[in-house]
Amino acid sequence: MKNLLSSSITLALLLSANAHAQDTTVADRDKPSATTLDNVIVTGTRAPKAVDRIPGAVSIISLQELNNSLSLTEDATAVLTRTIPGYSESTQALTNSGETLRGRIALRLFDGIPQTSPLRETNRAGSFTDLGVIGRIEVVNGPSAAEGVGAAGGIINYISKTPEEGSHTNVSTRYSSQGRDDSEGWKVGLTFGHKEDAYDLLLSTSFVDRGMAYDAKGRKIGMRGSGTINDSESKNLFLKVGTNFGEADMQRLQATLSRFNLTGKGNYTGINGDRANNVTSTSIAGTPLGAKTEFNNFNQFSLSYSHADFFGGTLLADAYRADQAMRYPAENGSDKQDPLFAPLGQLVDQSEVNSEKRGVRTSWTRGELFGVEGLELRAGVDVVKDLTDQRLALTQRVWVPPMEYTSTAPYAQLSWDIGPLTVSGGLRQEDGKLSVDSYTTTYYNKRVFVEGGKLDYKADLPNLGVVYRFTDQLSAYASYSEGFSLPNVGIPLRNINKPGQSVSGILDLQAIIVENREIGFNWRTGNATFSGSYYRSDSDFGVSLSTDPVTGDFVMNRGPVKINGIEFSGSYDFSDDLKVNAMYSHIVGKTWFTKNGPLDKRMGANDVSPDKIGVNLFWRLAPQVDLNLGAMTLLSRTLNQGKSGAEHTSGRTLLDVSMNYDTGRFGKLTLGVENLLNKQYILTTSEASNSNDDWMAGRGRVFSLSHNINF
Repeated sequence: MKNLLSSSITLALLLSANAHAQDTTVADRDKPSATTLDNVIVTGTRAPKAVDRIPGAVSIISLQELNNSLSLTEDATAVLTRTIPGYSESTQALTNSGETLRGRIALRLFDGIPQTSPLRETNRAGSFTDLGVIGRIEVVNGPSAAEGVGAAGGIINYISKTPEEGSHTNVSTRYSSQGRDDSEGWKVGLTFGHKEDAYDLLLSTSFVDRGMAYDAKGRKIGMRGSGTINDSESKNLFLKVGTNFGEADMQRLQATLSRFNLTGKGNYTGINGDRANNVTSTSIAGTPLGAKTEFNNFNQFSLSYSHADFFGGTLLADAYRADQAMRYPAENGSDKQDPLFAPLGQLVDQSEVNSEKRGVRTSWTRGELFGVEGLELRAGVDVVKDLTDQRLALTQRVWVPPMEYTSTAPYAQLSWDIGPLTVSGGLRQEDGKLSVDSYTTTYYNKRVFVEGGKLDYKADLPNLGVVYRFTDQLSAYASYSEGFSLPNVGIPLRNINKPGQSVSGILDLQAIIVENREIGFNWRTGNATFSGSYYRSDSDFGVSLSTDPVTGDFVMNRGPVKINGIEFSGSYDFSDDLKVNAMYSHIVGKTWFTKNGPLDKRMGANDVSPDKIGVNLFWRLAPQVDLNLGAMTLLSRTLNQGKSGAEHTSGRTLLDVSMNYDTGRFGKLTLGVENLLNKQYILTTSEASNSNDDWMAGRGRVFSLSHNINF
């Protein structure tokens, strides 16, 4: 069933510092996992697979790691930065522009349902639910066709919690501040789980109010051009109900509903910075350009059916609907102007992207195929329809016309365990069609008429891998896999400014096929783990990003892209009370300066993160008290000196600390301090940009106090 490199989104960094396996029940007390990885089976979106049987690098972010990150910040992607070697620095904003996985855009899933649209990558899909409902995150590192379109960089699947026997309630509250009245933020959340006989239910709701953020110099942080989480509030509702039935309860029906809204409060307006004089962007009190505030609305519903003995195998089928809407901050930039609405330079408008997805995902898994021990077949078909458009919301102008992508993708995967050797291989066939109606571009792009049309996307995506277990402590793997993605279709469509163009003739709309080759090893002993991997990710017609110096918008550049990287992670347990984890990532991406030229242009921070080193120390000071100390270092980097695309990013080390005190019957108290030493720094993606409105400092020291109590 599915590309084994990610067949059930489980894996292989079995000794990774990130692979802390544990149950994700609503009654979990957030204790460090004591489960060894010798026999761990991690359940992904389709079917379970033992971690030492998959040839690739998948990291499991545990509930403990999620809660540790939430004790420091409500940023949805900060936990990825802290735990995944190849994930770049968090933007600390609603926008995720520049946040990549191994140098490419990852496909974000929530219980297997896509949260992004490859038709118009909004860089806003990192905030789609409250992380308090998430039990673990499974990250498939590297290109993969396993879940369909969009996984050029890998797959990040957020798995919701599961209730355990009986009734359990968790109430969580959080207060944060940087010592100023308008920096205060708070959260209250309630999660209720019930399981009795064959029925179970999980209900979770939360409200988060965020204040303004300050840098280490006490200066208000600017309002990011693509959206900020500062001065915002969010509401979340999640409901999951299921029942087991049939002989021996081998069948299951489950319905899931998720509704999430994050909206800016509109109390501040941004002030551009001055790069030349190192004056960062800031904010002042006032309504932002008198316009509507930005928002993220993510709503989805799914119905799942499983049968554990369907013609000798396991059948899984999911039908889903996902509606996603994102409004961006108001701007009066040159690309928003139109003299039909206001004199040039005076028109304020804001972008809004709407996406509707309907899909069905199926899989069937059977072991001992043809009576052969260790031989397993996984097969199925995925069907999806994605309709996405982008409008200028205040004037109701079309910026990107409605784009409809339909896809049918059958797949089959075989794996065979032969003693210490596992061999796997499979094929996924992508058969998609993109339809775009005729439209007229905006005034900025000369109001040219663009003839609509259809584009067919067909690709056969193979994968092959081997794992060899030398001993119970040491294994190694090698793999080849292909990923499939569409380019950010909306960008070239909205930027057409020459007459006589048609959708079917736009070269930039061709698919991105990524070939990934990887070798790696995993080693573990009683109290230590160490793992490493080397990968090469190539696309003959890939994508890199640059910034338009006039509008400040991203420009999509098509051409060959080659990315090489190396990752290491490990852990050492000095005792049950003292443990340390560490990770390192080095990535190099190259494309061309000029068309058909050599690949000698180094890709910058909008695509490829600088070298990253992360260390985390866990120390249980007393039976009821433990401390987590984290250090994250980004090394400095200078690229393309004296040439186009020149970039320098400065290095930094940030320290975070959290301390937990379990009072017993009165719950757990957690004190968190983000940026412990109050380090002043510029965000990496801002250093890579060339616009003054994106010259953003990172957050200074933030104090948080959280309380969790279970009933």
